[in-house]
Amino acid sequence: MEKQNVPELFGSMVFDDRVMRARLSDKVYHSLRKTIDENTKLDEDVAQAVAQEMRNWAIEKGATHFTHWFQPLTGVTAEKHDSFISPSPDGGVIMEFSGKELIKGEPDASSFPSGGLRATFEARGYTAWDPTSYAFIKDHTLCIPTAFCSYAGDALDKKTPLLRSMQALSKQAKRILKLFGTEAKYVRTSVGPEQEYFLIDQKMFEQRPDLVYTGRTLFGAMPPKGQELDDHYFGVIKPRVTAFMEDLNNELWKLGILAKTEHNEVAPAQHELAPIFSTTNVATDNNQLMR
Repeated sequence: MEKQNVPELFGSMVFDDRVMRARLSDKVYHSLRKTIDENTKLDEDVAQAVAQEMRNWAIEKGATHFTHWFQPLTGVTAEKHDSFISPSPDGGVIMEFSGKELIKGEPDASSFPSGGLRATFEARGYTAWDPTSYAFIKDHTLCIPTAFCSYAGDALDKKTPLLRSMQALSKQAKRILKLFGTEAKYVRTSVGPEQEYFLIDQKMFEQRPDLVYTGRTLFGAMPPKGQELDDHYFGVIKPRVTAFMEDLNNELWKLGILAKTEHNEVAPAQHELAPIFSTTNVATDNNQLMR
């Protein structure tokens, strides 16, 4: 089994604080940190400088496209990929990525659940960069976490209400802290969502139409042995499962996800992954990537 250098592997595909501190000028870095930490307005020149370094870093990592990665009301994430290429006068291409492309996108909102509030031809949607959640590379694509809103600012996703609730909670928590003589710039919440999952052999999965079409058990007999004696929960993790968990951990660590605990769960073929608690917004994005 190949030995992994976890500190080097962790966050290797993430444009995180370490990368920003190393690649951005002090002025740009501190301006961006102020936006992240204190929710101040992002300067256009700063966005342009960040976009340039983000593009260079992504290309060095093998990325060819970028996308505004968001969470519409479909229960899964969505993305529209654009390549970095732009035509050059000599017939070739140059690799470009602007601050405008970083901070805003315009995906069509007509294809997502909207409650019938807008006619199709009026369904304009906008994605806005969320700098509090780091950009990352997945499948040769630079993924930029974004919020998804309508022209009037109505939330069309799961992230916008979350960011607004975090801001409201911070505002009220600061008022309470002030009553006790403590001044705070921001109050952050944190969560650590666990993932419980079942591992099913591919050949067995393909013989079950209910699993193939719905992703859950709709029919079938009870297993010959269930949760008796807790021998699965306290049992040794099987080699095939261990290999899966190792691959999963490596991919999650590359994306800066704090995968910490792995073990068998109570039911047969059931297992669990638990991350370390992190900022609510980031943990929510990480949870989508885990899924």
